[in-house]
Amino acid sequence: MANTSDIKNGLCIVLNNDIYTVLEFLHVKPGKGAAFVRTKLKSLTKDKQIDHTFNAGVKINVVRVERRPYQFLYKDGTGYNFMHTETFEQIAIEQSLINTPQFLKEGQHVEVLYYTDENIVLSCELPVSVTLQINYTEPGIKGDTATKSLKPATLETGVEIRVPLFINSDDFVKIDTRTGLYVERVTEQKK
Repeated sequence: MANTSDIKNGLCIVLNNDIYTVLEFLHVKPGKGAAFVRTKLKSLTKDKQIDHTFNAGVKINVVRVERRPYQFLYKDGTGYNFMHTETFEQIAIEQSLINTPQFLKEGQHVEVLYYTDENIVLSCELPVSVTLQINYTEPGIKGDTATKSLKPATLETGVEIRVPLFINSDDFVKIDTRTGLYVERVTEQKK
């Protein structure tokens, strides 16, 4: 057991039967009254953030969370199947635990967050950006790079996004997985 003086960014704690990570914290010592710690917490099991205030010296339950490298293999009836990149152990993860499953393609590297005490998968996180190929979009117009106009494009994973007018079919584009938006065209695809 730790107390509020041990709170720091990235610390994982149990609060109200859920596991949270500390995004921000502030130790406050008012001129009158007891000190307290104001925190912003993000749930690792649900898609929510909360603000929580702890009185100074209160005991908190710290948990050990581990990030493990995995590679996406395929999707079937049991869920999304991944292989640990070092031990080659395979696991199936349900879609609700993956932050952006629509951008997963075979061979994609991800990080799986584990609650190590119980050996439970908390979430599966894709990198901040991924490079995907455009399967289909209307032909681009040469020289049309000055406007901010967008057109629909279907990626190799089947998801549709909006891209600038100069993008063509078979081009590779970088996508921000947090927002799902086009970032840039990639000229050379690294294997």
